[in-house]
Amino acid sequence: MSSNLHPEVLSFGKAHKKEYAAIRRAILRYNKIAVFRHIKPDFDAMGSQMGLVTWLKDNFPEKEVRFLGDNHVTFTPRLFPETENLPNDWFAKGDFLAIIVDVGDVERIADPRFQHARYKVKIDHHPCKTEIAKRATVCEKSSASAAELVADFCLNFKGAKMSQEAARYFYIGIVGDSGRFLFSSTSAHTFAVAEELLKTGININKIYLAMYQKTIQSLKNQAYVLSHFSVTPHGVSYYLLPYDVQQELKITTEQGKENVNLFSNIEGINAWCSITEDVDKKEPCWRISIRSKEKDISGVANKWGGGGHAQASGAKIKDLSELNAFLQDLDDLFR
Repeated sequence: MSSNLHPEVLSFGKAHKKEYAAIRRAILRYNKIAVFRHIKPDFDAMGSQMGLVTWLKDNFPEKEVRFLGDNHVTFTPRLFPETENLPNDWFAKGDFLAIIVDVGDVERIADPRFQHARYKVKIDHHPCKTEIAKRATVCEKSSASAAELVADFCLNFKGAKMSQEAARYFYIGIVGDSGRFLFSSTSAHTFAVAEELLKTGININKIYLAMYQKTIQSLKNQAYVLSHFSVTPHGVSYYLLPYDVQQELKITTEQGKENVNLFSNIEGINAWCSITEDVDKKEPCWRISIRSKEKDISGVANKWGGGGHAQASGAKIKDLSELNAFLQDLDDLFR
């Protein structure tokens, strides 16, 4: 642990000394390490995963480090490398360490083969129903991002280095889940970790340009959203993207939420949602991304088959017959 670290990073490391020691021992013990994250990844899931993978490879070149999960429709390979496709034989004997980042519950882990690991580690900021790694877990629900937590562990690892590449991935994760440091979950610790990452010399101008790159088609998609949104009596804005509209706009279901934050700074709007039809044969539904200025919307999200954070959550409805009831629950928060 370096005494040159920001005091916020040092104090966080001391507060989690026991957990960090357990994770450190596990990393040193195993020669095969696989890093997992949640399905349908976002900036934080991929940033925390690839930041850790890069950091592990930089500091333990003798170890075999792999990363699992589904690719993102636009982030890969633009921002992150395409996910590895490992055969079942790699997991067969179970002689590997599974590190799980940015995912609270078992069913959300992108690759189920983490279960074969002899030892499991979890670093996350989501509330969870059942614990995944009982002996080595860092879970801070108040943290802005999982990347913030994983980076803190790496920064507090005595004798280890933080490369620009690893720092870039972690920074993307922090920026993505903190809403560019705008969400209320942003803390002094968030900024302290970001400062340490900036010390590596990462170019934040290039990072922001890459993260928020737009196309002419994306402008047309924004135009559609701005022409087809509604607002409830108490300031909940929302837009619907049926499957035929998604095809017309040339977007995937996962991309349906990309314009949800167009409504984040509008007077009179307290919460905002994207509501996107998912025609998946296994579970057809309408997927909802919810954001809020101040009030905790996670309770409504939990009621409607989802969950998440106070100002950023997800939910789903089976069909549009449930839409009014969902909107009423959300609208009632702002009476």
